[in-house]
Amino acid sequence: MKWPLLDRIGLLLVVAALAVSWDSQATAQTKAASTPAPSPSNFTDRKSLGSKNAPITIEVFSDFQCPACRNFYETTLKQLIDNYVNTGKVYLVHRDFPLDMHPYSHQAARFANAAAELGQFESVERALFDKQDTWAPNGKIDDAISSTIPPAQLKKIHDVETQHLNEINAAIERDRTMGIQRNVNQTPTVYVTAHGKTEGLPGGGVDYQLLKKYLDFLLRQ
Repeated sequence: MKWPLLDRIGLLLVVAALAVSWDSQATAQTKAASTPAPSPSNFTDRKSLGSKNAPITIEVFSDFQCPACRNFYETTLKQLIDNYVNTGKVYLVHRDFPLDMHPYSHQAARFANAAAELGQFESVERALFDKQDTWAPNGKIDDAISSTIPPAQLKKIHDVETQHLNEINAAIERDRTMGIQRNVNQTPTVYVTAHGKTEGLPGGGVDYQLLKKYLDFLLRQ
């Protein structure tokens, strides 16, 4: 399937990354099917936004302490949520992929998963990325996001984290295992599934305008 001529002119980088033949895709899917998939996380639905019935699913393997992930969230995902997720066109799935090079990334992931258990994932994700510069140097997440998340709510989140620590750690590890099986080697790493096909976008995130054109192309098919 080829992109229209006008799209190809403006989307050279995306086309280069996404131009995978159907035969190659089928081969990759067959290979993936031969490897047992990790058990589905009980937290996945709670870390997802939008309708499961949306025609497009986007999975983002992300690290809350990663500057590139923050940039992708601030410049692309916020607009994606407003214009595609909230309008029923995209189902957005967060996958935890904390990197060992970031000392507080696991801590942030545990906090976000606990918030998800309370139905607060979206607001906590936004707060973690918005205030990343404040908590990333010292791990003081509560201090950094207290202006956004009230103290009473912070306490509830920590209570859930304490009560469900093993489950939360297991959920994070399942996401990491899934990412490793998909050869994720940097964050953010994004996968788009539409019409039964899954494509990996260029590593490090994609500019919103390029992603918009790609999604609109898929929606027209």
